[in-house]
Amino acid sequence: MLALKRVERPRELKWYQAGAMLYGDWGTSKAYVLGIAFALSGHASWFFLGIMSALTAVVGICYMIICRIYPDGGGVYSSVKHRSQNLAVIGALLLIADYVVTASLSALDAFHYFNVPHPERWAIASILMIGIINWIGPTKGGSIAAVIGVAASAVAAVLFISTLPSLPHVELSMPKSGWNSNWSVFVGIILALSGVEAVANMTGIMVHPVERTAKKAIWPVLLEVSILTFLLGIAMNAIPGLTDHTEDMLRALGNHYIGPWYGNLISIVFGFLLLSAVNTAVSDLVSIQFSLAKDRELPPVFGILNRFGMPGLALIVATVVPILVLLFEHDLVHLASFYAIGVVGAITLNLGSCATNFGIRLKRRERLVLTVTSIVLLLVWVTIAVQKHNALLFALTVLGVGLTLRFAAQKVMVPAAIPEELLSVNVLSVSEAKEITPLYNSSTLVAFKGINISLLEEAALRSKALGENAVYLNYVEESPPSLDLPTEMAPSVQSIELLKKAQTILEEKGLTAVPIWRLGEDPGKLIANTAKELGVKTVMIGTTKRSALINLLRGDVLRTLAKNLPASCHLVISG
Repeated sequence: MLALKRVERPRELKWYQAGAMLYGDWGTSKAYVLGIAFALSGHASWFFLGIMSALTAVVGICYMIICRIYPDGGGVYSSVKHRSQNLAVIGALLLIADYVVTASLSALDAFHYFNVPHPERWAIASILMIGIINWIGPTKGGSIAAVIGVAASAVAAVLFISTLPSLPHVELSMPKSGWNSNWSVFVGIILALSGVEAVANMTGIMVHPVERTAKKAIWPVLLEVSILTFLLGIAMNAIPGLTDHTEDMLRALGNHYIGPWYGNLISIVFGFLLLSAVNTAVSDLVSIQFSLAKDRELPPVFGILNRFGMPGLALIVATVVPILVLLFEHDLVHLASFYAIGVVGAITLNLGSCATNFGIRLKRRERLVLTVTSIVLLLVWVTIAVQKHNALLFALTVLGVGLTLRFAAQKVMVPAAIPEELLSVNVLSVSEAKEITPLYNSSTLVAFKGINISLLEEAALRSKALGENAVYLNYVEESPPSLDLPTEMAPSVQSIELLKKAQTILEEKGLTAVPIWRLGEDPGKLIANTAKELGVKTVMIGTTKRSALINLLRGDVLRTLAKNLPASCHLVISG
């Protein structure tokens, strides 16, 4: 039988890279949480923002603990698996609900900041465009998002500094309503938690030691999100006659404290940051469906990749569902409740599962912090469910559809059998290929995506001229850009078929082919890494058939390969 191949995820994510990615998720909250807080509680909003910021900081500290406990993936789906697969799936589905509304809400608020008419229409169009771009799986989005995140943090810092002279003169009001009313307001603004789950999904690719890398990534973002949101919330209360800025409060702050030109600058920067968050949410939606499909928690069709390494159906779902949400609801405050019920539920499950898992090593104070925080979040989730019936209906719909598909995947749908002639193909990982080098050593690696007869013939001639008896074949199966890939995955039937055909051609020429399968989102870098690991002297590859647009969005495979190959290794490109 064909053995599952362990995904080899290189640990290359440094703390500042993880921090930039985290800020892209977590840092966007101030763009809408300030306006929603003022809309719900007026000049008492500073009080609720202060409590929310404190809770946000505590949740961030909890995730530092989780990153230490689960260095190979601490997201809700990965970590809760250790306690219950059923709860893990529920957590994943709640996270799907969160990502759906993140995409909808972020797109809508982006075009409120851009100050265009009918922002919901622009938001729908932007989600559709992001879905189309993601069809070919762009891999340069991370660096662009990091640049936008740094710019957003800088303009927010300048805004904060400009408010400092006014802070001592702000007249603040205390909440005057009863306990129940104040608790409802607090629950209504608990949106700054979104994004913190992202850092736990990164632990599987963080450089060692993961605990230290995670802490250095979380602390700066935690302080910026919690402290800056609270202080900007205080400054917000000093603006006289403040009304009608629920969707673009940062613009109002920029206009008042610096000038209209700065309000426009903030709107542009945070508008693009919010669109970056839409792209991240769509990618996260694709990744979690892909992971569930590979674990047979969703039908296998959700894990089928298109020719660019993106799961086609999963991407369609990730694009269409947020659009449907905007067709039925485009009020920011109402969307916020949809948003919170998903993210709070997922975080509650993650923290609660860790707190009650006595099989993991936790200090007493760590377990206490996780327990108390999960209880508070559980009360928040129950309040949303009781008070916001539409939000509860939305969450139950996502859970219902997801669990129905799970039942179909496990009880009804049977995965297609691999053709018998392909079962004999001994597809290897790089580490397995290294183990057999004493028997089948070669100085030539052939990388391919389709059968290229001339390329294989040229490789055979070269190997025979050098007196070698083998050739390495390298097939890179492109995957969605995911921080939380399944631990084990099998090669696709297409990749096995191509390796089998190439192997047959070389064997007819009297050579042993060593078929190597790899999975990842950057083929050029993976091919170069394979060449380095095996110590080959020549890498042979066919010319790319990708268009200039695809190379722009995904990156040029040949250029990336040439850049990352060892200096002693020759690159031969065959037409």
